[in-house]
Amino acid sequence: MLYFSTLILSFAAGFVSTQASNPLQKYTISAPGINATFIAYGARLTNLYVNDKNGNPQDVVLGYDDAADYVRNDETVHTYFGPIVGRYANRIKNGTFTVQGVTSHIPENDNMGHDTLHGGKLGYDQRNWTVASANLTSVTFSLLDQAFEGFPGNVITFATYTVSAGPRWTSRLVSIPLDEPTPIMLANHVYWNLGAFVDAAGSTVLNNTLQMPYAARYVEIDNIEVPTGVIGTTKGTFLDFTSPKQIGRDIESAINNCGYNCTGYDNAFILDRPRYSSPESTDLSQLTLSSNSTGIQLDIYTNQQSLQIYTCVNTNGTIPVKRSQQHADKTTFVEKYGCIVIETQQWIDGVNHAEWGQDAYQIYTVDSEPAVVFAQYDFSVLGA
Repeated sequence: MLYFSTLILSFAAGFVSTQASNPLQKYTISAPGINATFIAYGARLTNLYVNDKNGNPQDVVLGYDDAADYVRNDETVHTYFGPIVGRYANRIKNGTFTVQGVTSHIPENDNMGHDTLHGGKLGYDQRNWTVASANLTSVTFSLLDQAFEGFPGNVITFATYTVSAGPRWTSRLVSIPLDEPTPIMLANHVYWNLGAFVDAAGSTVLNNTLQMPYAARYVEIDNIEVPTGVIGTTKGTFLDFTSPKQIGRDIESAINNCGYNCTGYDNAFILDRPRYSSPESTDLSQLTLSSNSTGIQLDIYTNQQSLQIYTCVNTNGTIPVKRSQQHADKTTFVEKYGCIVIETQQWIDGVNHAEWGQDAYQIYTVDSEPAVVFAQYDFSVLGA
């Protein structure tokens, strides 16, 4: 097994080196009613256009016009606009975990050194991925992770993005450990605004309608957003989105919900699919989001068992929206609640909570199945 893994690692290293390209070059893929642009830096989504209720294409994701600005952002405020985050998305308590008796420590890059966020100081979002394949409707990036940030062992990941009629965007993230047992939990970190800043109501997500029909539970967190180990229920609380509800309806009640002295949503919702489905089934929409400003609706199907919802509580009007989203005479900036991040992933910090039974979905070995994150984003127009 070790010899075979060494062969794979040698092949992967050669594959990556021979496929090197400009990490800031843009790759645009298109299908009827949708077009999306990506760069290899972070395997990152930079633009996604779908038609609104008037038949006009709208860019519904946040980011920058100049790809170099993503690098500058990561060196300063580090917003995580549009990339893959990993090797382990979200937070790890004290940056420490133990797998099969071996303890690993990952640099704590969050909350003044109290936890690890999105894979450490130099996560997958800041890596130059390789373009493995590209055509008119699909692009695939690859990354050879050689024990980055102190994670155990080597892992190779392929990220394939495809657009198709529907319109639909499909993301498939496949990670294969090459030698040592390791936690793997990747996520797309896209900032959405389905209102596309077309009017005042569309400048925030507060008027967006959100439903997560199977999110009756959530992971409780402390005042630095690290899980306490307690699993809470959403029924009757401001966290209840099992029926359609405007995001802004109860948001003022979400005091200290996204950290100390923070009002808003930054929560890991658990997806309890109905019994005629299965824990990793992709047959049912797990989230529906819509904007009256544009009439655009998004439905997400995924094999993951949790959705992290973040309502951009830290954007403060200092970052301008892209030219494609400038609809006013003066420059529009991203204000508080100006977007929403939806991360399809497993339970946050599950690697440190064996009592949750998440190991089968978060710990991978050379003889296990690969780690696969499947997410399908279907777009439509309200009332159509």
